[in-house]
Amino acid sequence: MLSGRSLIHPNFYLFHEKKNIQDMIANPLLNKEGQATRRAFTGQILAGSLAAGMLPEIQAASDTPPVQGKAEACILLWMGGGMCHLDTFDPKQLGDPPHNKPGSAYPSISTAIPGVEVCQHLSQTAPLFDRGVILRSVHHPLSVDHADASNFVKTGRVTDGTILYPSLGSIISHQLGPRVPDIPAYVVMGMPNITRGPGFLGAKYGYVYLTDTSSGPSGLKPPLDVGTERAKERARLLDRLRNEYVSHGSPDAIQDYDSTISKAYQLMHGDFAKVFNLEKEKQSLREDYGNDFGERCLIARRLVESGARFVEASFNLNFVNGTGWDTHREGQLKQHLLIQGLDKALSTLIRDLEKRKLLDKTLVIVGTEFGRPAEFDNKQGRGHQSTAFSFAFFGGGLRTGQSIGVTDSLGKKILERPVSIPDLHATILAALGIDPQEELSVELTFIFEINHEKRCECIASN
Repeated sequence: MLSGRSLIHPNFYLFHEKKNIQDMIANPLLNKEGQATRRAFTGQILAGSLAAGMLPEIQAASDTPPVQGKAEACILLWMGGGMCHLDTFDPKQLGDPPHNKPGSAYPSISTAIPGVEVCQHLSQTAPLFDRGVILRSVHHPLSVDHADASNFVKTGRVTDGTILYPSLGSIISHQLGPRVPDIPAYVVMGMPNITRGPGFLGAKYGYVYLTDTSSGPSGLKPPLDVGTERAKERARLLDRLRNEYVSHGSPDAIQDYDSTISKAYQLMHGDFAKVFNLEKEKQSLREDYGNDFGERCLIARRLVESGARFVEASFNLNFVNGTGWDTHREGQLKQHLLIQGLDKALSTLIRDLEKRKLLDKTLVIVGTEFGRPAEFDNKQGRGHQSTAFSFAFFGGGLRTGQSIGVTDSLGKKILERPVSIPDLHATILAALGIDPQEELSVELTFIFEINHEKRCECIASN
């Protein structure tokens, strides 16, 4: 393990405009060894930060960036595929898909934020934006491949050889740990993939996942043909093998995996399984949440209420438009049904958390890997665009009731207050009380910086 010098990820600057080798050499934040000094970095963030109007307690003279966040948990509603910002949170002039006239596919409506509009299919969420923040100027350079873009948005790092970087959920799990013993810190409702994983932090900071909301995580249940006594006998045999192997000395990765097995047994027999029993919820509330995605949002609320730190609910089941949010070609034609499903579930989740006095303690995020352009293709669908797209935050102790960032008339170019992925991560981490500039010492050959971009801005914390 190395200590002392922190390393800036070598590939990161290759993907940022206005940053080249000369910029790095001449950067006033760097000392003669090329390290960013804490005081210089702090002053840079606070001098021009978007956080200046949102973190009034910050003192620019502070030697360490203070962390003001009060949230205890985070729910990420993931619109995998590339949710179109023009048809949701950043509407523009009305387009005409059959005649390939660029623009939004639907009319817009007013929100609780004066002068700010959203798509008409977000009618239930629009009055709730006094509890939210719209980020209309999120951007990154990876618009071709869904996997690359998703990985960048969730880890804050571009793919770098064989190094697997931890996702935001795993970083939060590592930094804050579980809130209660019997509930995992990090839960994913969606298919497992590397963009959601713990990377080099190890299995201990991975996630429990499920795809069937009615039965809960299948991996924590024995097969149907394995009864209680047989399951106990299997557990005893496995314990003997595990203890024997570990007693002879084993790599950290094996010990990490072994502790994960122990945690799985604990979850199998604790209160975790009760979270998925939706029969305890009022039928009227379940109907308010809506379809499969709505059930995931309801379970997300039950998870954070029970003690989970980070829950991702992925909108990727039973796509009624045939393509999901990846609205190429005919996928655009019934996209409104997806937006209506999101609207129903999101608005109910916000109200439900608020009713239970959990909204200020829970940061709710609506996110995606990139947006889509104003132009339509020859079958009335849209391509990919990452130069400008939108996120939305709710609750979490943020200073809500505002829209951040402005894009041009077609939502292609950012005109005001660009929000980078490091900015996004810094905001989420700070909202949860985590210092985005903390360095994680890991058993590798370098020190990992949670948020490697030295000039990131914490956008929306209170």
